[in-house]
Amino acid sequence: MFFYVLKGEESDIMMVRKGDIMNIISVITESIKKISGIQNEYVVLTLLSLILVLGFRLMCNIIIHFYKKKHYHQAKELFRFHQRTNVIFTIITVFALYITWEKHLANIITLISFISAGATIALREVILNLFAGFYIKVSRPFVVEDRIELGDIKGDVVLINALSFKLLAIGERVADNQSNGIIVTVPNSFVFSHNLKNYTTAFKYIWSELVVPIPVTSDVKKSKKILYKIINNNEVVKEIPNKMMKAIEEASSNYRIYYNNLKPFIYTTYKDNHIELCIRFLVHPKKERNVIDDVWQNIIKEHQLKHLELYLKS
Repeated sequence: MFFYVLKGEESDIMMVRKGDIMNIISVITESIKKISGIQNEYVVLTLLSLILVLGFRLMCNIIIHFYKKKHYHQAKELFRFHQRTNVIFTIITVFALYITWEKHLANIITLISFISAGATIALREVILNLFAGFYIKVSRPFVVEDRIELGDIKGDVVLINALSFKLLAIGERVADNQSNGIIVTVPNSFVFSHNLKNYTTAFKYIWSELVVPIPVTSDVKKSKKILYKIINNNEVVKEIPNKMMKAIEEASSNYRIYYNNLKPFIYTTYKDNHIELCIRFLVHPKKERNVIDDVWQNIIKEHQLKHLELYLKS
């Protein structure tokens, strides 16, 4: 039997006997056997397993490459396709390796049983991270794009792997809850040893507050009226109550969450010889800083027009 290999652009055909390939494999396996003492059969299976893994990985990369090239896709769609394709080919690879080694699994399991105690101690963190990764996939305490806080680490989830997950960190080097551009790799086991805060697990919005100080002599009713107009005219804030109501209805089957009022509200407090008007409103955590910036610009504008008094410490 023969197979043919095309020799580049010269189109010369080289006929290579199948027996020659088998001879090469035989030489390799014999050499490995002499060095390691491992039986030829296991060497062949190991080489075959390596070929399967590399072959399926190549097929996966080719499919992803043509998917990107054939159509224009948004980054989010490409990421999801990449993740799903990797999962599918990982399952196929594991299944293929199982079939390859099926007859020898009993011997391998017996060998593993002798070294399992030592390996369990040595690989304790790896095993714990694997179990935690399974927990994250099944229970879904967070998913990609969620904003979470784990211990003293805070950021947006950008990738979840078998042993760890990655966060795009926020804060620290920059003000407020803005991204600082740093990718943090966190072991999956952290979900078992640290308190987890998820800013978007039930719905996408959180409560935020903005304090506006005014003199004691100010007309509080008039000041509130101006502030209500400013906050209710913000393009982000004014659309949230309706969206939030729908989100609460969807989350009510899993969480005991309810609010009596979802619209912006202003509270009045007296403090240190002045009055504080606290604007409480719903906002997406990733848009909070932009909303606060817009609201303050309008407050300053109203103050410059002498429509709104602000308390300025002397």
